[in-house]
Amino acid sequence: MKTNVGTIDTVVRILIALIVIGLYFMNVVSGTLAIVLLVVAGVFFITGLVKFCPLYMMLGINSGKKKVSVK
Repeated sequence: MKTNVGTIDTVVRILIALIVIGLYFMNVVSGTLAIVLLVVAGVFFITGLVKFCPLYMMLGINSGKKKVSVK
């Protein structure tokens, strides 16, 4: 599996996930909104850890380092 999520993107994804989880446990969000946000936070956290995002792959996005070819 090729990585397509860069370092800054990884940090942002994990921070967003942790913030959403914190808001849930502090009872700031609840109900259906909380469930939706927790699912999104879970996806962000996992894609941040493995540095691969299937949506990025489908859209052709790569926020990681670009390989420089030497000719």
